[in-house]
Amino acid sequence: MFTGIVERSVEVLAIGERPRARRLTLARHWPDVRPGESIAVNGCCLTIAELSEDGIGFDVIAETLSKTNLGLLRPGDKVHVERAMAIGGRIDGHFVQGHVDGTARLVERIESADECRIVVEPPPHLRKYIIPKGSVALDGVSLTVAAIRGGLFEVALIPTTLNITQLANHAPGWPYNLETDIISKTVVTYLEMQQETRR
Repeated sequence: MFTGIVERSVEVLAIGERPRARRLTLARHWPDVRPGESIAVNGCCLTIAELSEDGIGFDVIAETLSKTNLGLLRPGDKVHVERAMAIGGRIDGHFVQGHVDGTARLVERIESADECRIVVEPPPHLRKYIIPKGSVALDGVSLTVAAIRGGLFEVALIPTTLNITQLANHAPGWPYNLETDIISKTVVTYLEMQQETRR
């Protein structure tokens, strides 16, 4: 479990092929991580498979590559990372499982003297989970839905988010990893199941 409070952006050092998986190696910034530990990489919960002095290696399987943007990464790119939440720690964002629901396309970046907003198009089947002032995670970053218009939604990025993350550095068309709010998914799914049983 994570909170969507990205700790930093780190560089992709290498991408290699392994049997039934792709090895993603990131720059190592934590001295105390261990093999088997969970790290959210662009919002995807991955397990540390290998450690070196300078890198952390993860095995990314075909299922993950097909449903996230991890398959688009190249050496030199930067990704968001967050370690798993510690029991008893503060929850500064919202509950993020690291289970990406799908990708949401960047439509537009709107910048003014007051703020920066990004406009995102989620897949049609995920729109029902996105509500005004609700929570979403884009590439692992906890954000609040600022507006919904048609099949699009907007989030406003504060200066801290702009400085720490890569959210505003992508060109239109970039597929953000989208995880919708677990509470919205639970409520909507429960109500849909109740409707089905009444039919």
